[in-house]
Amino acid sequence: MSEEAALLTGDWDLAWRAEQAGLNASAPPQQQRVEGWLIRLSPGKAKRSRCINALEAGSLPLDDLLSRCQLAFQAAGLPLIVRLTPFTQPADLDATLRAKGWARFDAADVMVRAHLDELPAALPPGQSLELLDAPSYANLVGALRESSAVEIEAHAQRLLASPVVYQGHTLSDEHGELLACGQLACEGAMAGLYDVFTPPARRGQGHARVLCAALLERAKSQGATQAYLQVGSDNESAQRAYRHLGFAVAYRYHYRSPEPSI
Repeated sequence: MSEEAALLTGDWDLAWRAEQAGLNASAPPQQQRVEGWLIRLSPGKAKRSRCINALEAGSLPLDDLLSRCQLAFQAAGLPLIVRLTPFTQPADLDATLRAKGWARFDAADVMVRAHLDELPAALPPGQSLELLDAPSYANLVGALRESSAVEIEAHAQRLLASPVVYQGHTLSDEHGELLACGQLACEGAMAGLYDVFTPPARRGQGHARVLCAALLERAKSQGATQAYLQVGSDNESAQRAYRHLGFAVAYRYHYRSPEPSI
């Protein structure tokens, strides 16, 4: 498959709605616009909260625009990162950055479910889904990710400041042991699944799939009719589980940076 950001579905409208919903759901408090580019300056671990999203071509020459962004990232103490999608403007930005020698990394696929009919069965007996407050959820996910204290705090701030109502959940067994956790972000008809994690000792037992099915059912009860999620392009086991849940890849994105290491 091409290394370029690519649209992998014929449903452009659904892919674009998923992209817009994803931008809203991942918005940190530290963001600004520069010539039509959305720059995010959160010190959190998630790259989508500390990168450039080039939404419009802008009127400045590209090098001038990149220089302005570089100053903002330097002031925030962050490396300059650009997220490249099929919707990026200008359309040749990815090729231009590649020609400049900017490294490509962390390819991810956005998967969509075009409808929320025929969802999998309800939770197994003895398992329960519970809502967790944002700071507690950030701490839980941070521990599973092995995030730093600064990254955990930034994650909590982003959840609390999000324009999309925060809904982080845990899935537990009858003894209260954590089986999986995940966040639901509902905005109108679109429901996003984020930060789905399973403790190492519980992996490979289908708990993440059960959790996601329960979250989709909850999203449907809140009026959602479609869903999306983001997953690493090389995470075959997760992609297999999401396909089992009715998701299909809509488009691929990746990041580029002039920094030697991120």
